[in-house]
Amino acid sequence: MAGAGEPRRGGGLGPYYEESSEERRSFFVPAVVVANVVVFAVTMYVNDCPAHRTPFGPCIAVNFLHRFSFQPLRQNPLFGPSASTLVKLGALEWIKVVRQHQGWRLVTCSWLHAGVLHLLANMLSLIFVGIRIERQFGLVRVGVIYLMSGLGGSSLSSLMIGSDISVGASGALFGVLGAMLSELITNWTFYSNRVSALLTLIFIILINLAIGILPHVDNSAHIGGFFTGFLLGFVLLMRPQIIWVEDHDVPFGSKPKPKYKAYQYILLAIALLLLLSGFVLVFVILFRGGRLKDYCEWCHYINCVPTSRWTCID
Repeated sequence: MAGAGEPRRGGGLGPYYEESSEERRSFFVPAVVVANVVVFAVTMYVNDCPAHRTPFGPCIAVNFLHRFSFQPLRQNPLFGPSASTLVKLGALEWIKVVRQHQGWRLVTCSWLHAGVLHLLANMLSLIFVGIRIERQFGLVRVGVIYLMSGLGGSSLSSLMIGSDISVGASGALFGVLGAMLSELITNWTFYSNRVSALLTLIFIILINLAIGILPHVDNSAHIGGFFTGFLLGFVLLMRPQIIWVEDHDVPFGSKPKPKYKAYQYILLAIALLLLLSGFVLVFVILFRGGRLKDYCEWCHYINCVPTSRWTCID
């Protein structure tokens, strides 16, 4: 019996959906995790905290980690490098992207992390949600979703961060969550207990987005990555319905024929149009030197909502 969110399997004649009996192995997600860990190690090597004096106190774990030791907690509470090291290695910074034409930072920032805690949170989350969807849909499609969502997240972030810098794979990770949601929607008729699966997924997404309104969290990267992955899910993750058709040339007089539903094609067309127009709009605004606050007075609340306990300072 199919569980919540699992595809229905049919018996006898009639439409049904059936996954391949051979489960794919996950290669992309483990490779991304290894790559991020290696990049972080390189970042800490370049940072070389003991070689640079800081007014914030001594380096953390210098006797054990030596050159790889962390910046003082007053400077970086995530157990990581200095902001200047992150900028040197490709962190997202509006002025460098726009004024110094360093558009490559839109890509490199997704492979950098502000500290060990930041890295662990993102990589554990990616393993939890990414391996399952890669086993279902394969390396290429999940790889495209992850990489394009990272670009979508950093592109929207670049319009919002002001004088701050931004790093991390959160945009790409939210893209995978968005793709999971659109996959459930576009393949709606193939799932049992789909309503409970949909509500559970929406709850997880909303909780993570709500955390993004806290200070020093780049929620614009989360939102940009989420919507990029959400739209790509309609394009790349459609499942065909299997229909048995009469055929006198095969045993038992019938053979399976994959068929997509009309609403799946409609969702694909709308998603592709929105995705392309969204990227064009963001890039036009960005490389003309604009920022989202120039067009939207309330958009700064996306990244931070001030309360009596904290303020939001650009």
